[in-house]
Amino acid sequence: MTDVDVAAEAARAAAEVLTALRADGRLTGRELGDAGDAAAQAAIAAVLAARRPRDLVFSEEAADDTRRLAAERVWVVDPLDGTREYAEPGRPDWAVHVALWATGELASAAVALPALGELLVTDPAPAVPPPGRGRPRIAVSRTRPPAVAAAAARELDAELVPMGSAGWKVTAVVRGEADAYVHAGGMYQWDSAAPVAVARAAGLTALRLDGSPLVYNLPDPSLPDLLVCRPELAGRLLAAVRGGSPPPP
Repeated sequence: MTDVDVAAEAARAAAEVLTALRADGRLTGRELGDAGDAAAQAAIAAVLAARRPRDLVFSEEAADDTRRLAAERVWVVDPLDGTREYAEPGRPDWAVHVALWATGELASAAVALPALGELLVTDPAPAVPPPGRGRPRIAVSRTRPPAVAAAAARELDAELVPMGSAGWKVTAVVRGEADAYVHAGGMYQWDSAAPVAVARAAGLTALRLDGSPLVYNLPDPSLPDLLVCRPELAGRLLAAVRGGSPPPP
């Protein structure tokens, strides 16, 4: 199996247990979210242990194994991205993230969107639909929309679209339901690794808000800000969030 196949198998396994647990109906609210986190973690861990037993895993739902800092291959995992949304009946905006970081870069990834029955992978990369004819749409957190997103919206005369789950928001840009995703104010490496890998494979721009690269498998798990967008919007968005002028063409 290729690494993409392994990522896809792990993401599907988590998606299946999460969908079944939610449909069962015996758990609700925080109990459902906690059970979903645990069940999805176990499903992914089982696949990775069987398919790539020598690799290390860096997951939101597991103790940090610091051997990863010297390893060449590390799986960066968020078994249930959007636990709050998952625990709310009927909400679709949650995801499963499985990414492989290898020798310094995101190499392969899969993002499952279980409520849609969809799986996005780095190979074959998804095709991003052409931009719409209306105002640009910027995906933002539904609970903590950052102030810089308002500056970005003014620069592009764009509409802010609240959504849950970082993975859902990144894949909204991949799927053509948004033109950009602007986030500031807190995030972790597992929140964005797999969706960023898929977005990059699809030809989108993914950077820190200061224009620097997104770097993964660092000692500090935090990665506090993120911009994912159509490449033609990147210069104006970066200028807007930094309060400067667009870079010259």
